[in-house]
This record gives sequence, structure tokens and C-alpha cells, in this order.
Amino acid sequence: MPDDLMKTSFSTLACPDWNLSQVIAAAVKYGYDGIELRVLSRELDLWTLPELKPSKLSAARKSIEDHGLVVTCIGSGAVFHSADARERQRQFDSVLRMAEIAAGLGAPAIRVFGDRIQSGNTRQQTSEWIAEALVHLAEELTADRLEVWLETHGDYASIAQVSALLQTLSSSSIGVIWDPAQAFEQEHEFPRLAPAFADRVRHVHLKDLVRDEQSSFHYVLTGDGEFPFDTVLTALHQKGFAGFVSFEWEKLWHEELASPEVALPHFMRWWTSRVAALFRAVK
Repeated sequence: MPDDLMKTSFSTLACPDWNLSQVIAAAVKYGYDGIELRVLSRELDLWTLPELKPSKLSAARKSIEDHGLVVTCIGSGAVFHSADARERQRQFDSVLRMAEIAAGLGAPAIRVFGDRIQSGNTRQQTSEWIAEALVHLAEELTADRLEVWLETHGDYASIAQVSALLQTLSSSSIGVIWDPAQAFEQEHEFPRLAPAFADRVRHVHLKDLVRDEQSSFHYVLTGDGEFPFDTVLTALHQKGFAGFVSFEWEKLWHEELASPEVALPHFMRWWTSRVAALFRAVK
């Protein structure tokens, strides 16, 4: 697989204690092409950080670009599954605050979730709320040339679930972050790229997992688990995907995981050897 086809980044979930300077230094040291900002210095609401205040964004962007990196996307935690319109608006407003950072740092998009069908609500109604939010966000973000990307997650993890939602959306500014490990874990879905879904994929999360004796999954270092990476990478290669493949090591949520100093270089070593071997196999 050619090095210029897919590029690499990592989510800062892997290094929740690091500040932006530390993240940049690690990306350069380990050979990544970009960084996906979700948390810095244990803060998820990135707009509260002094280093990402409006007056500091230009300097932050220059530092990132001077190191040969890009911000692949800004990861909000916004969800739009609530029956409460006021709560959905609160989530909407939080995305707009993240959008200021994305625009200032030159990121292409904001990540959001669906996410889970709440008790007493139907999938159809929940999907309508999510679709409405995505459409309005796409409209709001147009002026800043930003897209909104829905991550496959929760009750919208499988390709079928997300595809059904996407069929109601026409805006080309609404894309998908494909996290195939979510559906593999929750739905036992083997990774595949249906045509309509594939056209929406803008960004990909990769992580490995292994099943224990109780059939529960646990994250492991890339290549040490059961996830069928070759299927995902071959599908992306055949599609001609030229976006970012982002290593998502969820250290923030799982403190037992290996440190970023271990996991981040391990992923890049795996990526370099696995992708090269796979390309030789599919040439």
C-alpha cells in the first residue's frame, strides 16, 4: 500500500495528561502525519484551555504546521439522542464552541456521535433528532469551511444502522468517522464497506481487541488481538481512501492500558510493517 495513500494520526485519548506541545513532539518523534484532538491536559472542553483561546489559535496552528503536522479533526463528545430539545441544543452549542478551535487550527471537521436510543424512544424518532442536528450543524459550519463527521458508535455502530440514517441526508458536508472495532465488538460485524457508506467515510479509527473467556472484549496493542485489520485496510485501499487512519488508544477511559510512550510507537511500527506487507500481497 503506497505511503501517500493513507496517512496516520492518533487521538489524544492515548495521552490525556499531555499538553499540545507534548502531543506535537510525540507525533514528530514517532512519525505520525497528524493529530486528532479530543483531550489535552485532562480537559475535554478544549475551549477552556489557555493555549487554545481565540488569541492563541494562530500561534498553535503555526506550531503544528511548522512541525509538518495537521489537525485531522476535533473530537467533540456531543450526542443527539435526547428527547429533550433543550439538551440537544446544549450539545449543539458545545459543537459550535469546538468549531472555533477547529477553524483556528485548520482542521477539516468536528466529530459528533448519534448515539444511544434512550428508554421510551424509538430508533426512528432518535434518528430524526440526530439527522436534524447534523443538517443544522452542516449549515452552521459552512461559513468556516468545516464538515461535521458522525462517528460509528453506540446504537449507530454498524454500517447498516448508519447507512439507514445517512439515506435521509443529502449534504456532502456530513461525513462519517468509521470505527469498525465498535461494530465488531458490539454487533459482531465483520468490517466491510458498502458503496453508499464508503462514499461518506472521511476518517478511520483503528484499535485492536481480544475476547476473554467470558466473551468480553479488551483493548490490546495493535496486532496482538483479534480485529481483522487486513479486511479494513484492503477495503480502504480498493476504495482509494486517501484520508487519515487514526490510532485510537483509549487511555483516558481505560487507565489500565499501556502508556502512550509504549502504545504510540508500537502502532507506527505495526503500521509500517503491516501496510507494506499487505500492499505487496494486493499488488
